Parts: sequence; structure tokens; C-alpha cells
Amino acid sequence: MPQSHYFRVFWTFLRNSLIRELSMRGNFWIQLITEGIWFVSQLFLFQVIFAKVPEINTWTRYEFFAFMATSMIINTLTEALFLPNCANLSEAIRTGNLDFALLKPIDTQFLVSFEKIDLAAFSQLSFSLTLLGYALWNLGRPIGFPQVAMYIGLIAMAVIFFYSLMISLASTSVWMGRNQGLQDFWFYITIFARYPRDIYNGKAMWGGSVLLSVFTYWIPILVVVTVPAQVLVQKALSPSWLGAVAVAAAVFSLVISRVIFQYALRSYRSASS
Repeated sequence: MPQSHYFRVFWTFLRNSLIRELSMRGNFWIQLITEGIWFVSQLFLFQVIFAKVPEINTWTRYEFFAFMATSMIINTLTEALFLPNCANLSEAIRTGNLDFALLKPIDTQFLVSFEKIDLAAFSQLSFSLTLLGYALWNLGRPIGFPQVAMYIGLIAMAVIFFYSLMISLASTSVWMGRNQGLQDFWFYITIFARYPRDIYNGKAMWGGSVLLSVFTYWIPILVVVTVPAQVLVQKALSPSWLGAVAVAAAVFSLVISRVIFQYALRSYRSASS
């Protein structure tokens, strides 16, 4: 299929998602209120913490708020674009509904990855961007185009990395028969990604060095979330090549997820088998 057709298909998915949201406006407002309460509670918690201490392991109040906003942006984009689709993929494999996706003249992974877009989840972006602007304003550091461009690029790398993890896990339903752990997996992963990488680097923290090593080099969730914030607030990377790790992790994980997905399709047995 020509590349232009993919844009048309994606636009159709986006339009259908908008129609679905407009037909269920109550769900949108409930989700908006829920996201607002969670955002305020998180902000209040760290306001209380920073009222007692000037910084948390080298992260000052507004540097941490910039990180917090960055983490929320990454989570929002991933959850809105991919989480519902990856969860539906597991169910489609179990029920045999994946047959209908395989029959369509379009790349199957593209189809199952973008079929449904949770537009209501995008409501959290307004909170995230407001917090980010508030943090940067109070930091008062001049931010140039290179920092902004790198920040946006690294945000994209983080979203790609988390998408790759989810689509890989969802694909295992071909062999497991039923995989209902995707939501739990995302929740547990994002718990670690809610805090900067430097927080785990403390001698007083039991097991901190183990977590730091695992989630920096083996499953680099701390890198892909922390590095964009560090670049934007002009906080030195330690070590300096962490930015390269973030990009390499995204590219490598995307390639591996593609291999896993294609291998899963070859092992898939349709509902009629």
C-alpha cells in the first residue's frame, strides 16, 4: 500500500475515534475529572515534600516538576495511542478476530496499533503542558531551539520504546492463549518511571543500584523518561552518553518488537483452524 494511504487510514481512525468520543461525552468528562484529581494530588504531594527539603537527590522543586510533566506527556501519548489497541490485540488473538485484520490490504501491525485512539486520555496533556510551562518559567533558564528539538525527539523515542514493550507483550498471546497482564504491566512499569533516574542512585537506598542498573541498561525505562527532562532543564547527563542510550533503546526495541510481532503472526492459528 502506498505511504499516502497510511495517512488516510490513520485519519479515518482518528475521525472514528472522535465520533465515538462525541457519542459518549459523559465518559470524557468523567475521565477529565479523574485525571484532574490525580494530577492535583500528585502536585500537592511533591509540594509538601519540597516544603521540607530543597531538593531530592540533586533535583530542585521546579526541575522535578519539569520531569513530572515530561513523564505525564510520555504516559499520555502512549496510553492514548497504543494501550487500548495492544489490549485489544490480546483479545483479538484469543477470539480469532485477528483474522479480519489479516485479510485487509494493509500492514497488520499498523492496523492493530492505531485502530482505536483514546482521545479522552489526551485531556491530561493540558495538565502536563501547563505544569511544564510553570516549571520552566520559575527556573528562568533560557531555552533555545536545539533544546526544544532534542526534547521533542527524545519524547518520541520514549513513546516508541514503550509502544515496543506493549506490542511485544501483547503478541505473546499467540502462545499463551490469553494475556490479561498488559494493563498491570503498564502500571508497574510506569511506577518506576515516575521518578528521575538519579533518585535510585543513593547509598542509603537498599537495592537502588540494582534497580538503577536494570532499568538503565536492560529495560531502560529510566533513561527514556529522565533524559528528555534533563535536556530541557539543561541538567548535565551522567554519564554523558545517556542520550545515545535512549535513542538506541527506542530503535532497537522497535526492531525487536517488529520481529516478535511477525513471528507471532506466523504462529497464529485462525479461528477456523
